Amino acid sequence: MRDHALVQLTLARMREFYREPEAIFWVFGFPIVLAFALGIAFRNRGPGELKIGVLGEGDGGDGGDSALVTALDRSPALAAVVLDSATARVQLRTGRVALVVVPGDPIVYRYDSTRTESRLARLEADEALQRARGRVDPARVREERVVEPGSRYIDFLIPGLLGMNLMGSGLWGVGFSVVQARTKKLLKRFMATPMRRSHYLMSFIFSRLLFLFLEIAALVGFGWLMFRVGVRGSLGSLAFITILGALSFAGLGMLVASRARTIEAVSGLMNLVMLPMWILSGTFFSYARFPDAMQPFVKALPLTALNDALRAVMIDGAALVRVGGPLAIVAGWGLASFAVALRIFRWR
Repeated sequence: MRDHALVQLTLARMREFYREPEAIFWVFGFPIVLAFALGIAFRNRGPGELKIGVLGEGDGGDGGDSALVTALDRSPALAAVVLDSATARVQLRTGRVALVVVPGDPIVYRYDSTRTESRLARLEADEALQRARGRVDPARVREERVVEPGSRYIDFLIPGLLGMNLMGSGLWGVGFSVVQARTKKLLKRFMATPMRRSHYLMSFIFSRLLFLFLEIAALVGFGWLMFRVGVRGSLGSLAFITILGALSFAGLGMLVASRARTIEAVSGLMNLVMLPMWILSGTFFSYARFPDAMQPFVKALPLTALNDALRAVMIDGAALVRVGGPLAIVAGWGLASFAVALRIFRWR
């Protein structure tokens, strides 16, 4: 069995990988560095203080700016400062203040309603000013603050990075190696051997699977150690989804490289395939932000379906039967890509 062509080709693919330090970094190191940087930058700290400008006397205010600043500063969510009209206009336009308050009767709030922090600042400022003037709530309320597992940005990010890594290593690990062998005339030499063509193509897929569990362990383990990102679902379900995703993107990488003759050509094709999924598939932010007309196209992308399945298992604890739709999309892309690649693959 050790002398079987498929075994030797798979071993050759593995040696090509671990003899390239750059490839090891991009597969194992880069997702961890990205997770660490984004996890620190977007850790849950609450909204923080919202900076508010109060228009001073002589710049449109009625001289009540000091009283307004005192009332606003009583709120722990606000930081008020007196500004002249020109400075207030510039700082509001550039986002340095979330809201400008103009003293008078009535009090005027100037803000950009399309900015979430500005709308929040308007509510907080109005609450502070109304209470300073004696408003009393007609209904008694009591707050119960909770932090649910999976609600943090890092919980959303880790499955997306895992899916992105599967896509990148599948496309680049397969597509780049195939075209490199084609440009060096290695494929022409392989054709003169008793090797089956299907064995050569499948060796890329098997070598990807052997490194797959190391990729999962590195990223998921880092997320748990640094940020306590757990897997609420079954580890078996997670393993199955990642294997299916790796196979699907390996097939897609084979398809992209099936006709390309140069490194520049395959690099352009892979960027053309990957860039829309980087943006649209919900790796770094939810794809629900895109218009409704785009949603069918976005959900049909393999990375979108893979990310949805990974998040359902890791965050929601879903069983495999609940993610059958996304998994069918991932499997469909993989089967179709590999079948077409086998038919149109260029050996010379």
